[in-house]
Amino acid sequence: MAQRTDGLPVDPRSGFCPSNSIFYSKRKPVPLPSDPHLDVTTFLSSRRHSGTIALIDAASGRRVSFPALWRSVAALASALSSRLSVRKGQVVLLLSPNSIHFPVVSLAVMSLGAVLTTTNPLNTPQEIAKQISDSDPILAFATRPLVGKLPRDRDFPIVLLEDRQIAGDDARIRYTIEELTAMEPDLRRQREPVSQDDAATLLYSSGTTGTSKGVVATHRNLISMVQIIVNRFKLEEGGGAPETFICTVPMFHVYGLAAFATGLLGSGSTVVILSKFEMGEMIRAIREYGATYLPLVPPILVAMLNQPKPLPLGRLRRMLSGGAPLGREVIEGFREKYPAVEILQGYGLTESTGIGASTDSAEESRRYGTAGLLSPNTEARIVDPDTGVSLPVNRTGELWIRGPYVMKGYFKNPQATSSTLDSEGWLRTGDICYVDEDGYLFVVDRLKELIKYKGYQVPPAELEALLLSHPEIADAAVIPFPDREVGQYPMAYIVRKAGSHLSETGVMEFVAKQVAPYKRIRKVAFVSAIPKNPSGKILRKDLIKLATSKL
Repeated sequence: MAQRTDGLPVDPRSGFCPSNSIFYSKRKPVPLPSDPHLDVTTFLSSRRHSGTIALIDAASGRRVSFPALWRSVAALASALSSRLSVRKGQVVLLLSPNSIHFPVVSLAVMSLGAVLTTTNPLNTPQEIAKQISDSDPILAFATRPLVGKLPRDRDFPIVLLEDRQIAGDDARIRYTIEELTAMEPDLRRQREPVSQDDAATLLYSSGTTGTSKGVVATHRNLISMVQIIVNRFKLEEGGGAPETFICTVPMFHVYGLAAFATGLLGSGSTVVILSKFEMGEMIRAIREYGATYLPLVPPILVAMLNQPKPLPLGRLRRMLSGGAPLGREVIEGFREKYPAVEILQGYGLTESTGIGASTDSAEESRRYGTAGLLSPNTEARIVDPDTGVSLPVNRTGELWIRGPYVMKGYFKNPQATSSTLDSEGWLRTGDICYVDEDGYLFVVDRLKELIKYKGYQVPPAELEALLLSHPEIADAAVIPFPDREVGQYPMAYIVRKAGSHLSETGVMEFVAKQVAPYKRIRKVAFVSAIPKNPSGKILRKDLIKLATSKL
């Protein structure tokens, strides 16, 4: 047994401490700034590096240098404060696909101490309206095609993410992003003090249970995430030539926001932004811009593996996969087809600002099925869900994690917060896991019942409530159905009302009209009853067994 600085005995191989049943990260801790009065934008802009180009728009080739990026952020922050009266603690909505404006808006809003909330551009107007009524933004940024999705009954000003306004634009549009970033920053402006404990982002996640909730991350959470990301890719200050990352992952999602709209910009790396994923366009961007890193979700990696012949990947050295663990056949098949490229994996939640464990080398990724070693500055427990007892190595239970990146809580929802975060700062992840004798984390199952479609979260409870509103449906249950290409898709078990002849297509079309494409029901089975436990909870495991037994 090795001893920690606090005197606790820790097994150096697994990181497990038998005296308190905590697993400690085997990675070297990353330094975190001690100044309590620090916002993530100031922290990023003050980091030294040798990078020159911050952002590239893949489609147009437009480049934004680091000085231009920070000038735009300062100008926009100044204009938001003076022209639109944005103040600390107020919420600002950003509704946009990936673009070079996304980081500028995010960093400007957070520098004021205002809180950034993002939403999926694929969401329906009803889904967006629900998030708006919960988060109550005072201002929205949106692209022209998405302005129409903003609810008409809300009279907040809109900043258009386009070069200029045109006849027929929505009357609520007050400025374009180009107008605001062209203004001279007011250097005499009195800045409201922002502390590391202030809220920075409000991202909506289905949480460890059921319906969508706003996750409040602080500046401290984001700063610690920046440090972990920069350290993970060995992008520390002054270290080597800057890397070039292709951004295929959505910036409205925690992984995209933490890495591409914030983290990597503090390291001098160049981020090449794709507004949407398209295989040919991604390969062109990798070659044209000399990309060295490609973060993606497993379905894209599987699609690359399934190409008849290897794709030309230029200088690409590393691929980072997140969202779901990769199987042995995928990793081995990929290594055979693309021997020059290392695959790294990661595990995280919106509630942990996108990280928790990762594999940081090809060697570590060879532990097939692992989510990796615990991230720096991280502690974990494996807890028996029935007894609450903390378990040792190679025992399966719910993963609890603690670290500087764990959320402040759920927005306006103390009940959900207290059932997910305990008084000692432990986050109950809702994932069933074990840690092996070498300290590698393996995710076995979900206590929470989220369906992960191409990395998007689909809460079954939301679709069930929708199905029960159909006049011919007596009862319904939604489960994840495994699929090699998309990971999982929603499958519905339906009990029809007496005399109904409702068809599978009828069920699918009813849902499709009311939800974003990734939430659609893609398979339907009719049953006489939905299995439930004595308290009326759907026995989803039984339905999953029934569905997959026929595979």
